[in-house]
Amino acid sequence: MDWRAEIEAAVRHGFDNYVNFEGREPRQRFWMWVIFAVGVGIVASIVDRILGTPNLVGSLTSLALLLPGLGYAARRLHDIGKSGWYLLAVLIPVIGWIYLIYLYAQPGMPGTNEWGPAPV
Repeated sequence: MDWRAEIEAAVRHGFDNYVNFEGREPRQRFWMWVIFAVGVGIVASIVDRILGTPNLVGSLTSLALLLPGLGYAARRLHDIGKSGWYLLAVLIPVIGWIYLIYLYAQPGMPGTNEWGPAPV
């Protein structure tokens, strides 16, 4: 499977599970979603500049990607055995963000944990 197909599968999975905060998410699919979201954000910024709108398209894009992104992040934390409430670490400037990136990069727990079986 090439990277474009992996990103497409991650995007489809993200929107199919729009507000699903339960279960587990594998590391690779989570990072494919992140690549998609960053790419869409960059394109939205370019469109805003071309149209001369003060971040209108970027704001609407961010709003559309917010819930699926939070769901992905919570499920990713579940995969490493952490509660989705760890997402609140983002409220701690810099240190919280670094800590969350560290957690997202950790390998998932093998087998079943309290949030379900290991993702495929």
